[in-house]
Amino acid sequence: MRALVQRVTEASVEVEGAVVGRCGAGLMILVCAMAGDDDTAPAKLAARVAKLRIFRDDRGRMNRSLLDTQGSALVVSQFTLAADTRTGNRPGFSSAATPEDGRRLYEAFAAALREQGIAAETGVFGADMKVRLVNDGPVTIWLDSSDRA
Repeated sequence: MRALVQRVTEASVEVEGAVVGRCGAGLMILVCAMAGDDDTAPAKLAARVAKLRIFRDDRGRMNRSLLDTQGSALVVSQFTLAADTRTGNRPGFSSAATPEDGRRLYEAFAAALREQGIAAETGVFGADMKVRLVNDGPVTIWLDSSDRA
């Protein structure tokens, strides 16, 4: 699984003009399940996100995690994180998981964050969503569950 994690002061996602998910100070997390991801990937990625030390401590250093700050998260599915742009001008998305696997792994990721004790809301899988956020820093980090054993 891939995630693009953004430290935010607030974020929200709308579907058909209605807010379906939001968070306050914490993380906006765009998530993509990749072909070949197994059922362990969501929990692995959620643990990394929850413990990622990208929040300021009392000395202004990025030394605190989402768990430390008791921040919240907004999780939005985004298959375009699987984009292959190595050739041509049109990205390919064949490395993304199937929609069925993508939904299952996306929902498992959000559930795994909640199991870590993080208040996590979501968008609507596969919907046309409008995402709003105020990036804090800005701090934006790319994570991939396959990067670690």
